Amino acid sequence: MGLYLKKKLENEATIGVWQITETEEELTQLSATPSDEMEEISFIRSESLRKQRLAVRALLNTLFDEKVYLSHHDNGKPYLENNPVNISITHTEKYVAVILHDEEDCGIDIESLDRDFSAVEKKALSEDEIEDLEDEKRNEQLAIYWCAKEAIFKLLSRYNVDFAEQIEVERFRPRGEGELEATFIDKNDDEEEFDLEYMTFDRHVLVWVVGD
Repeated sequence: MGLYLKKKLENEATIGVWQITETEEELTQLSATPSDEMEEISFIRSESLRKQRLAVRALLNTLFDEKVYLSHHDNGKPYLENNPVNISITHTEKYVAVILHDEEDCGIDIESLDRDFSAVEKKALSEDEIEDLEDEKRNEQLAIYWCAKEAIFKLLSRYNVDFAEQIEVERFRPRGEGELEATFIDKNDDEEEFDLEYMTFDRHVLVWVVGD
């Protein structure tokens, strides 16, 4: 399938989504991965994870006119060695996605709705968020909560964030796409507000956020 979605947002961010339908060999050819990255990928035991990494590289090739070199900070946050754009990356077995912004930090997360998110309720939600859950779309709602908190976590790039205590997502009702409001509370009780967006497609949910 290749490029599934390329979208320019009102806040000047760009989102790209790649659907993984290719074989590992096809992705290797499409990705034109630099040798040092390819060596790192070759040590990954899981074929699915290798394909996800190659698909990220193939997606980057379609989003940039010139070849970019992907690396990661010590905390795992991705960056491009030869381009100052801010980037966040996410992947599942079927899709990989990135968000890019020239000036602001950003975060993105994707999850399959076929996954059971019941554990998220206990480890990542506040009491108020749990009270807002609905039985009819409970798993989808939990997935959106999780993706929203992951996206903010990636944007902030901080250690030891308590998702339940420090990231509060305002009440929402799951739809095909929509907006979310959330607040991050740091260790000093200072608050930072975020506006997020989400969309669902092919039994997946994608959430993204751009800093101010």
